[in-house]
Parts: sequence; C-alpha cells; structure tokens
Amino acid sequence: MNIDVQENLEMIEESARNFAKKEILPHVMEWDESQHFPIELMYKLGHQGFLGVLVPEKYHGAGLGYQEYITVIGEIAKVCGSIGLSVAAHNSLCTGHILQFGNEEQKQMYLPNLATGEWIGAWGLTEANTGSDAMRMKCVAEKDGDYYVLNGAKNWITHGITGHLAVVLARTGDLLDSRGITAFVIERGTPGFHAGKKENKLGMRASETAEMIFENCRVHKSQILGQEGEGFVQAMKVLDGGRISIAALSLGIAKGAYEAAVKYSKEREQFGKPISRFQAIAFKLADMATKIEAAELLTRKAADLKNNGKPVTTASAIAKYYASEICVEIATDAVQIFGGYGYTKDYPVEKFYRDSKLCTIGEGTSEIQKLVISRNILKE
Repeated sequence: MNIDVQENLEMIEESARNFAKKEILPHVMEWDESQHFPIELMYKLGHQGFLGVLVPEKYHGAGLGYQEYITVIGEIAKVCGSIGLSVAAHNSLCTGHILQFGNEEQKQMYLPNLATGEWIGAWGLTEANTGSDAMRMKCVAEKDGDYYVLNGAKNWITHGITGHLAVVLARTGDLLDSRGITAFVIERGTPGFHAGKKENKLGMRASETAEMIFENCRVHKSQILGQEGEGFVQAMKVLDGGRISIAALSLGIAKGAYEAAVKYSKEREQFGKPISRFQAIAFKLADMATKIEAAELLTRKAADLKNNGKPVTTASAIAKYYASEICVEIATDAVQIFGGYGYTKDYPVEKFYRDSKLCTIGEGTSEIQKLVISRNILKE
C-alpha cells in the first residue's frame, strides 16, 4: 500500500484545514450550545467540493478517491466532530448510495445538487426498534400500480429535518427476508413525507439528528434505486464505505484532542516546570500518539482497498472499530491532562470527549464491528 503523502493530498489537507479554521472554528461552541445545524455552512462546504468528494466531475463533484475523502473529514473533525459527521453522512450514505446504485437518469437528476451543496442528503435505515437488526424494519412500502405507498418512521437520521433528499430503505417483502427490502430516493415535499422529533444529544450537537415519518407517502417506481428487493444488500455495501468515513471522523476527533493536550501540557506548569516534563503526562501522550498512528494506518489501508475495488468489509470494520475506540480513549486522556480545566467549556477537549462516543455507536456499534470481523476471519 502506497501511503506516501502526495502533493495533491497535501493541497486538499491544507484546503480543508484552512476552511475549518476560518468557517467553523469561530462558531463551534455557539452551534454546540444551541444545537444549531448550520445549513449555510453546508452550502459553503459544497462549493469547496467537500460534499461531492467521491462524485465524478461530470456530475459536478470533485472526482477524488477515498484517501482524499478521509483527509477532508479528518481535518474538519479536528475542529468540530459535528460538522465532520454531517460531511461524512452526506457523502457516504445518501450521495454514496445514489452514486453506487442509481441509474444514469437518477445520477443526472440528483448528484449535481448533492455534490455542490445545493441539496443536503439524508439516509434512512434505522428505526426505533431496529438498529443493528435492520431486517425487522417496520417501515413498509406496498405496491399500488406504478407507485409504492410508504408507511412508517426512521429514527436517528442525520439531516432528518433539513435534508432536501433522502434515500429510504423500506420493506417490500416478508419480514427477515434480505431480499424483501427496497431502496427509494424521495424528495422533501413529497406528500406524506415529513420530519419528526429532533434528538437532544450528548455530543455532535450541531449535526442534526431527527425522525423521518412516512404516512401514505406515494413514491413512483422510477424512484427505486436498483431493483425491488435489493435494498438490504445495497445498504450493507454502502455501510462498508461509510465505516471508513466514521474511522476518519474518529481519527480527526482523536487528533484534535491529542493536539490540544500536547499544546496545553507544554504551557501548563506545576512544581516549577511544564507538566509535559512529568513522565506520567509524557507517557500518556506517547500512548495517544501511538494509537493515532495505528488508527490512521488501518483507515488508510481500508481506503486503499476501496479505491482499488477490492473486498473491504473486514478492513473497514477493523478500521472503524479500532479508530472509534481509541478516539474515546484519547479524548478521555486529553480531559485528564487538562485536569479541572478539561471539564469546562472554556477549553476544547470537553467537546471532543462528548463527540467521541458517537463514533463507537453510529454506522454499526463496536459490538457489530466485532461480529463482522469475527465472522469474516473465521470464514478464511
């Protein structure tokens, strides 16, 4: 695997870093405290090419690969995990699903608006009682001539209120039938499709999470992505790529917490010297740096496999599992290094600490990642 830092990657890294410092950093705590989802920022992200990183240029995207993609997410997440999460969900889930499984007409219709940030995307798989157990979903789509009538609700949906477009998984067959779920692409404003409750969250508070509700929502058969019954298989493939983005999100948050801790440890003095001079702190920083290095290598490896069209299920699960777990550990250690100040909102690490936990839950919990990894390694 060639992971040498290339000039193109350096330019993208610098671009994302500068954007985050200018457009996001000044507003981080304001957005977090008020749970404000900055729609205006999403438009700016789109115009920078950050909402269509993987989308080909013919659909107005940046036409880049997964190495560039995880670099963008990481740099944004170093400043704000919430915005990093929204960028990841928009790119990997809604946009990614259409890019992978939409027909040419659907791609022409939806990708340009999504890639440029004119539209914000949502992706609906999870329900109140079906998180990891997606095949028991209760949102159903009953065929009625050339239309399907959707009834049910989706929960924990990023951009569930403000998303202009949603890819929605609904049951069109029997319960527990992996070929009984279909993916539909549905525009906001379609009768019977409306937003529900917005979640009041521990962290990632500037990334909107809400219900999407469907009440006799009529969707034309032309809105199916792929073929009827292919939705569950499609979703699992979409999540393979999505887990790489969550690994990158985790990595960015971990780096942000680590860099803040290093800086503070050099400035904070106790007993007449910087606390970085004490072995207890220095060794903690060494552990943090080592975990970050390992997580980045795993994430870059998964990205390389994805770029080259190779099987990535195990690698993406490993990267997501490890990166998300060390993200929590590093954020925790950063708070400890800051001491009492780390527990206040005057310093950035308490937010990294709150944001980090979602990474071990979203797009498949750590327990599900271990299930995926163990099943695959025992097949070999």
